[in-house]
Amino acid sequence: MSRTIRRKHLLAGLATAGVLGVGIAAPTIAFAADTPTPTPSASTAPAPGAAPGAKADRQGEFAEALAKELGVPTDKVTAALEKIREQHRPTDRPQRPSAEDRQAALKQRLDQAVKDGKLTQEQADAITKAVEAGVFPGGHRGPGGHGGPAGK
Repeated sequence: MSRTIRRKHLLAGLATAGVLGVGIAAPTIAFAADTPTPTPSASTAPAPGAAPGAKADRQGEFAEALAKELGVPTDKVTAALEKIREQHRPTDRPQRPSAEDRQAALKQRLDQAVKDGKLTQEQADAITKAVEAGVFPGGHRGPGGHGGPAGK
């Protein structure tokens, strides 16, 4: 008897997880197609799995190594690198929206989906909660959000 009950609970739990997974993932994927995905450039893209400050650390190490090799002060190399980055930054590239702007846009799209009957309010709330928790990209802690995978 106990084994049958455990099996039923396991199956019910798996079924619930599947329904929640589809209920959250399907609308999120559909909404992801609505917004263009920016392509990261080599100068701004963090390494996969990199910590939030890892890029700055690598840049600092690079500047120190270059300064040592050239025999000049590190701050002079750092200033020169920043100047070159600014000169080579594309002027026609739009400014990346802030985390607040991205959250507002997501809320607006979710509200419209609820209004159109594509989602229930509970599904929209679950998506919002998942994004805020960093489960999906674009939230506080997701890739693409400020601070990288763990930057809240």
